[in-house]
Amino acid sequence: MAFLTWLFDAQFVIGTQHVLWREVIGNVFGLASALGGMRRKIWAWPVGIVGNVLLFTVFLGAVFDNPNPINLYGQAGRQVLFIAVSIYGWYRWQHAKDANRPAVQPQWAGWRTRIILILVMVAGTAALTPLFTALGSFAPQWSDAWIFIGSLLATYGMAKGWVEFWLIWVAVDIVGVPLLLSAGFYASAFMYIFYGVFTLVGFFVWARARRVQKAAIPEAALID
Repeated sequence: MAFLTWLFDAQFVIGTQHVLWREVIGNVFGLASALGGMRRKIWAWPVGIVGNVLLFTVFLGAVFDNPNPINLYGQAGRQVLFIAVSIYGWYRWQHAKDANRPAVQPQWAGWRTRIILILVMVAGTAALTPLFTALGSFAPQWSDAWIFIGSLLATYGMAKGWVEFWLIWVAVDIVGVPLLLSAGFYASAFMYIFYGVFTLVGFFVWARARRVQKAAIPEAALID
């Protein structure tokens, strides 16, 4: 209990800004999850869930009476969806492992799926922007909606093993950095910058793994 009390209250100051250790630790868990995902390790999913729980309390600043009393409903809501999709991904990868297969086989989503992902990204952002505006999310609300939808699609793409999911994260990071800086979430903004580089590396790692697998086994064996 003492540890949980410390975790909830602990903070440090950068200039005039108070930064919660929950925000830092939550992002570290998120980075560890991304690293595990790049290496296709099953532990990436439960580690990510821990980070999601911590960041949920950070981005509802006014609700949890944080030093930074700003609500980012898209950022907070995506943590809930992350947990749900992560449970699916955790099960999917574990099921593959139990069947004596690799946890995930990287594969290209294909042009039809890519077009669907783009349409869902744009339409989802347009649909959620008025909702986040009505809820009082930090402006510009379309950025929060973009991050929410993109994060959901990227996590789902990771669970499916699509190489393109890394590029969705890049699109999320490009919008997320300026939004988080303007809202005063500096630790998360810094991690988004790092994530942007990391996700590009992850894309090339998975693309290379796909080429190696395609050369090693028949195409039909790669289709789930």
